[in-house]
Amino acid sequence: MDQRILGALMEKQRTVPGSYPLSLNAVRTACNQTSNRDPVTDYTDHDLETQLQDLKHRELIKVVWTGRPARTLKYHQLLTDRLGLAPDEAAILTVLLLRGAQAPGELKTRTERLHPFGDRGAVEDCLHQLAGRSVPLVRQLDRKVGQHDHRWVHLLGSSESEESAPATPAPDRDSVLAGGAAARDARVIEAYDAVAEAYLAQFGGELDHKPFDRWLLRRIATQAPGPVADVGCGPGHTTHWLATAGADVTGFDLSPQMVATAQAAYPEVTFRTGDLTKLLRPPTAAAWGAITAWYALVHLAESELSTALTSLARVLAPGGWLVLALHAGNEIRHTDELLGHPVNLDFVLHNPNAVLRAVGEAGLETVERYVRGPQAGLEVATDRLYVMARKPA
Repeated sequence: MDQRILGALMEKQRTVPGSYPLSLNAVRTACNQTSNRDPVTDYTDHDLETQLQDLKHRELIKVVWTGRPARTLKYHQLLTDRLGLAPDEAAILTVLLLRGAQAPGELKTRTERLHPFGDRGAVEDCLHQLAGRSVPLVRQLDRKVGQHDHRWVHLLGSSESEESAPATPAPDRDSVLAGGAAARDARVIEAYDAVAEAYLAQFGGELDHKPFDRWLLRRIATQAPGPVADVGCGPGHTTHWLATAGADVTGFDLSPQMVATAQAAYPEVTFRTGDLTKLLRPPTAAAWGAITAWYALVHLAESELSTALTSLARVLAPGGWLVLALHAGNEIRHTDELLGHPVNLDFVLHNPNAVLRAVGEAGLETVERYVRGPQAGLEVATDRLYVMARKPA
């Protein structure tokens, strides 16, 4: 518990300095928040008061009084000063305290609000610096089966170890960013440009065999309070289905050839080349009434989910819907061949809890969620996760 308290205080000192130091109520909220925490906790005021008192005796926090007259007791962390942490070091330790063992790619993304590391290499340099102190503050864990990168843990108390890890470890979904997001995006564009026409031929009629998908898409087409954006639309068959169901829909895809193939196949529908993380507002309305992303997140790292969904939520109308379809699972599947063409693609099977957490971090409310198995002989053998989320009105 003391690690969670110190991590929460360090985080809030950087992200909300105007309300720092924190009251007991704010400490409880910070420790028990459901985003950016692993595990999620439910500490009581009594639990926290006892631990805060212990931390005060160990000179890791100090108590301050605020208000005129002084009425409110607040808490300020001293760990940063006690350890002589530079801003980059403090950012790394904060995230490790709050989320446990992580790979450098995850740390780079999750420390963005605390310290702007220039690249993954800067994170690794900082980790080695912390590990090389006379009293090491972090250590590198051995890499396990299914993990592309080593993970790191802090040494400020008990933390995740090899012995406490699950028998089947989760893959490092951030390993898809090993060469950087731009390189990953370039591989995705190159692959889908090459297979665009073959992709339409193979999957253009797939919704005919997916009654659940059609049911969900029809609901969006009829309930969206404004125009619909179908991001990661591929060759346009899902966009076209939404249009025939009555939606005022535009399809967006990162691959120019996918967009050209979609436009040729469905000339009555509008398609645009675009990055879903940079989606603009519609030209005919203040915001999108709904955004659908049918398997559009399959190449994103887990740490990118929150940023991507936040970008989409930004251009979503109050009361508007974000609807996701994803492959769910505990692995990354690499392929060198797709529909007869050589490619270099990693398909990420996302953890449903991570997806739902990212939805919440984007400021959206999950209204419905479903998981279904694959249709034998018709689909790749993965579970499907569907999430319907709404932007508060």
